[in-house]
Amino acid sequence: MSQTSRCAGDCPPFNRLGLNYDSEAARLGPPPIGIIDAHVHLRGAAAVAIYGGVAERFGISQSWSMTPLAEVPAVREVLGDRVRFIAQPDFSNPDRLHTMGDGFLEQIDAFHALGASIVKFWAAPRARDLADEAGQADLMNLDGPHRQMQMQRACDLGMAIMTHVGDPDTWFETTYANTMRYGSKRDQYAPLERMLDRFPVPWIAAHLGGWPENLSWLDGLLTRHPNLYLDTSATKWMVRTLSAHARPAFAAFVERWPGRILFGSDIVVQDAHLAASGDDTARSSQASTPVEARDLYASRYWALRTLFETDYNGPSPIADPDLHLIDPKTWGESDAPTLRGQCLSAPLLRMLYRSAAEGFLSQLGASLKQEASEVQVLQPLPPQLEDAKGCH
Repeated sequence: MSQTSRCAGDCPPFNRLGLNYDSEAARLGPPPIGIIDAHVHLRGAAAVAIYGGVAERFGISQSWSMTPLAEVPAVREVLGDRVRFIAQPDFSNPDRLHTMGDGFLEQIDAFHALGASIVKFWAAPRARDLADEAGQADLMNLDGPHRQMQMQRACDLGMAIMTHVGDPDTWFETTYANTMRYGSKRDQYAPLERMLDRFPVPWIAAHLGGWPENLSWLDGLLTRHPNLYLDTSATKWMVRTLSAHARPAFAAFVERWPGRILFGSDIVVQDAHLAASGDDTARSSQASTPVEARDLYASRYWALRTLFETDYNGPSPIADPDLHLIDPKTWGESDAPTLRGQCLSAPLLRMLYRSAAEGFLSQLGASLKQEASEVQVLQPLPPQLEDAKGCH
């Protein structure tokens, strides 16, 4: 890695190494094919414009976004055909019972009318807390009656399903240590497997299915459910966990499941990143100027492309508080893990970066296949250059 600049003072948590991310994007060069990022959260036209520039520099040709319904037109105005939308509940509505129940049915219909082809069902263990706030314990259960009704609506509309069921192992050792309330990590998957069978449409399980720490478990999950796909979103988690696997292990996993692993970043983009917050904690972990916002978004693409494409072995530029969470005596809140590049081959990168997402879309109808084929993409490298590029 070429560290092209350093911070004059303390570096922000999304650029601990003081990198010039524009220079780093140029050093990485174009990916083997334009990347489809299947998992982002875009809102706020000004911030999205900054994100769009970052995405272009790092070779991202299309982003699939969980955007609040009211902001879809503004985000589409900025990015045009470079964005697709994923239906989600109205999390801003304080009436949790409505917004996660009948209100979500209305949202699904409205998103579908705007061209969305995927519905997101968030079912992380901490969703139990939200359900309790709403006064209905099963409200957020992935196999609960409300969710099944919503999934049926999605299926009737020809839509696919995305879900988040698992969180990092570090959280189950700390945040979710009360297994009587949250269950074990493996307990999270029984409802998912029931719903995968109940609704045999294409599914994406975010964050490498919620268990990147256990590739053999994911092998079994993918074997049992041919309609299941995974994405690589949650950059800090992926960097920490995939770097801990021996280099051939993740490459072999991607190769075993061609077309089933999609690229995703989980970048959160919002106009709040463009101005200082009165909250010192928020200010210390998030951007507070347009320049910082650009670095925040770029840090995720730099880390993921470095992880997948290179043989880099060194510190991540992104602080990872999970290290401190599990071992506060060894790790500070601003520390970061080692990033060990996985050095995937060009054919695997093309599959991960684009072909898997195109294959996923192709199952949802000819019109979507046509739409995907019309997206502006970077041209693949000529064979002689691709062979020369190798792992860098």
